[in-house]
Amino acid sequence: MAATQRLLNIALPPLSLVLLSSFMIPFLIFKVFIYVRNLFQTDEKLENKVVLITGAASGIGEQLAYEYGRRGAVLSLVDIREDNLVVVAEKARSLGSPDVIIIAADVSKLQDCRRFVDQTVNHFGRLDCLVNNAGIGKPSGFKDWSNASEFTPVMDVNFWGSVYGTLCAIPHLKTSRGRIIVIASVFGWFPLPRSSIYSASKAAVINYFETLRMELGRAISITIVTPGLINTGLGLTVVKERSIMGIFPMLSASELAKSIVKSACRGDMYLTEPSWVKVLFPFKLLYPQIVDSAVRFLIGLSRKRNDSATELKLE
Repeated sequence: MAATQRLLNIALPPLSLVLLSSFMIPFLIFKVFIYVRNLFQTDEKLENKVVLITGAASGIGEQLAYEYGRRGAVLSLVDIREDNLVVVAEKARSLGSPDVIIIAADVSKLQDCRRFVDQTVNHFGRLDCLVNNAGIGKPSGFKDWSNASEFTPVMDVNFWGSVYGTLCAIPHLKTSRGRIIVIASVFGWFPLPRSSIYSASKAAVINYFETLRMELGRAISITIVTPGLINTGLGLTVVKERSIMGIFPMLSASELAKSIVKSACRGDMYLTEPSWVKVLFPFKLLYPQIVDSAVRFLIGLSRKRNDSATELKLE
């Protein structure tokens, strides 16, 4: 057994380089073909399609409700903040949605997830698309771990909230050959300091839905969205926490929502917006030591700026 492991350790790395090189050109040709096809592909008709959106009271979820509303979809909007949902539902109707229901629910509770899926199907008679958008974040470093229980809601909402709703919706989505959209984050594969629990929850989401996609095959389409800095409450918190992040332009939630709907209609496996963020991935994969040092340098620079700004205010 040890000899076999040694043989694999020696033989597989150079063999993998040969295989990667041989697949590169055919894969690039395939990507160009897909890109050209998408240019001429007409958008999927969404009139009267049933779309369930969690975390719909604000941010990305709110803008997704408006975008699906403009396209004539009927909506089931879920959030723990019912008052906010009323306002979003009214605007979605005014933009073109024929029917909108609102459901107050906590996605971190399995019984609530069963309830909002059942309510949606009972009202509309079907379910065509589940958007797992509900999420929360809290900046946290190891110094903040005096009470670890404060951070369990992040995993409960971001990860288990997506899992519970999905498991309840799968039988209905199989019937309609529908789709799942899950809002993860670039932080799921490019974590930054003071985002440990949030990054871990989004990494768990990405891995779960990648595995689920393999298990489901073509029965249900799954699009995993990994946004970068978006102009939402959470995005603004990140910039406030680390001022160096303010040098990067923030994408609006409405622009992101349009991209998400188009991407899901095409049946894309992944969507990263803004798209330039994708250049970080090969660096993280191939040069992790350099990336680690660069991030620590930038965060240290940001900390010095914050300290200087604080000193000026005190003076």
